[in-house]
Formats: sequence, C-alpha cells, structure tokens
Amino acid sequence: MSKSYKIAVLGASGYTGSELVRLLLRHSGLEIAALSADSKAGKPMAEVFPQFAGVDLPELKKIDAIDLAEIDGVFCALPHGTTQEVISQTLAKKPNLKIVDLSADFRLADLDAYAEWYGHPHKAPELQAEAVYGLVEIHREKIRTARLVANPGCYTTTAELPVIALLQAGAIDPEEIVIDAKTGMTGAGRAAKEGMLFSEVSEGIHAYGVGKHRHMAELDQEFSEAAGKPVRPSFTPHLAPMNRGIYATTYVRGTGGTDAERMHGILADRYADEPFVTVLPFGQVPQSRHVRGSNMVQIGVVADRRPGRAIVISTLDNLVKGASGQAVQNMNLVLGLPETMGLEQVALFP
Repeated sequence: MSKSYKIAVLGASGYTGSELVRLLLRHSGLEIAALSADSKAGKPMAEVFPQFAGVDLPELKKIDAIDLAEIDGVFCALPHGTTQEVISQTLAKKPNLKIVDLSADFRLADLDAYAEWYGHPHKAPELQAEAVYGLVEIHREKIRTARLVANPGCYTTTAELPVIALLQAGAIDPEEIVIDAKTGMTGAGRAAKEGMLFSEVSEGIHAYGVGKHRHMAELDQEFSEAAGKPVRPSFTPHLAPMNRGIYATTYVRGTGGTDAERMHGILADRYADEPFVTVLPFGQVPQSRHVRGSNMVQIGVVADRRPGRAIVISTLDNLVKGASGQAVQNMNLVLGLPETMGLEQVALFP
C-alpha cells in the first residue's frame, strides 16, 4: 500500500475506541496518528487497555490538544449528545477531514425526530443535512462521496440488513414486522454503572427500553425509505449476559404469495457478492458465537408453521460490524481504499 492515511480516534478509552485501535493496528492503509480521551488524558493506551502492552501507540490526549494539520480522517467514538459540537468544531478547523461518527448524533435525518427521541434540539443542523447514514451494504455509493458518515447502531444494523432487502423487494408486509433482539454487555459502554455489575446481570436476561428504545427512530427511518411509505416496526431489546454480540429474531409476513423459501432466495441473491454478509442455507439458524471478533453478519431464514410467515434471524458482533468494524468499512470507502482492508479477520471460536 503506497498511500497511508493518518487517523485520529476521539474517545479511544471506551470499548468502541479500543476496538478501533485493535482493527487499525493491522490496517495497511490507515495509520493511528492521535488518540483522545477525557479523564484518561496523559496516560498510555496500554494503561487503559492492557492488551496493548508493548504496542507503539500515541499517548492519550484531550481533543483540543490534537494537531489536525496532518490528520486525514477522524473516528468519533464519543458519547451520544457530545459529538455534534465536537464535529462542528473539528470541521471548522479543517473542513476537508473525513469523519465517521460512531454515536447516534447524526443518524436521524429528521431534526424533529431527533429532538423527540433525544430530548434536545440538534446542535449542528447544517452538518446533519450532509451526513450520510453509513449502512454500507445499503448506502455504499452515497458513502463514497461523503465528508461525514453516521455509523449505524448495532441493533439497527443487525435488523436492517435482512429487513430492508425484503422491503425493497416488496416481499413482506411493512405493517407486520416484529423484532426481538439481544445484546451483549459491551453494548452498554464501559462506564461504571450499578446495573451493569456482574451480579446484577449474570444468570439472567431482561428487556429494557420496552416500547420506547431510541433505535426505533433509526428503524423507522430506514424501513420507511426502503418501503416508500411510513413503517413502524415493533422492537424490543434485551440485555444478555455475554460480552459481545447482537442476536435479532424478526418475524415477518410475506406478500403476494411470497413464502419463507422465496424470502431466503431474495436475501441470498441480494447479498451473494457482499464480503461481510453471509446468508446461511434455508432453515439453518446462525449463532452469535460464530461471528465473534469478525466484521461478519450471518442471516438465517426459517419457515414459520403458519403459511406465508417467516422467522428471519441475524447476528453480528456489536463491537465490530455493529460499531468499529463498520466504521472502518465506512472510512475505507470515503478515503477510496478497498472496502475490506483491515477487516479480513475471521471469527474467534470457541
């Protein structure tokens, strides 16, 4: 690789930030030039994440201390609600930067919907107007020319890849989409929280955000665009006692005589050439352990016992394809690099 782009990771002390570092260390086209953290500023990355012991990495800095002069691309792995102002300030300093934002701050094109779901007005509406929703397999061509890419959520990526393809094909009833999804503990972030203690979450599973989870707004947006009319799916997230993974079971009803086997064929054809999406043989069910540590998505389709209905199951690693891996995929596209670069690792099993 003759050209190496210099990259800054803002928010490197969180799980998605550390996952970006892990992926970028083996990326031949992207070089880690700066890492930021707030409370951890001044510390070596290996002190925050000991798996990087012995690895030559930049010291963690405050965002304002990073020199953008030689930076080509920025990953923002910052908490929701803080990124709009940070990105506005960053682009004001260097307008030609390419930015992939891993927070939810630029995912919703409708400013009123953002205010409704996040409880405050959007702080950078002019940037929202240019932001591209970074679901690569659906919006690849728009992403290529974007300056600001909004990396999708982990839950939404898992559910959207199969459902959008079926909606675009007119194969399922948009009024009957029910998504039951489970996430691993890393989806809740690294901050200390009583409800995230081992004894609070182990040996059990529970639903949360029932009927009002913020990812519903993303699902509404992308499903509606795919169907060409408003779509409001049912979606319930659950917290499962595992470190990594998203597992989504989606119940759909076919239209115009489309049965489960035909739905499987639509998905298999749609994703046949996608490097990171595998549609399993009809009737086979994916397992979250089979995508752990990889940028892969596995999709399975099983016939429901009721005619015309199907159970579509999809899974991915929430920290890779659900966050940092997809972010690298997006950065590869906006910088003109091969899309799969730095993401070729297979799943870690067992």
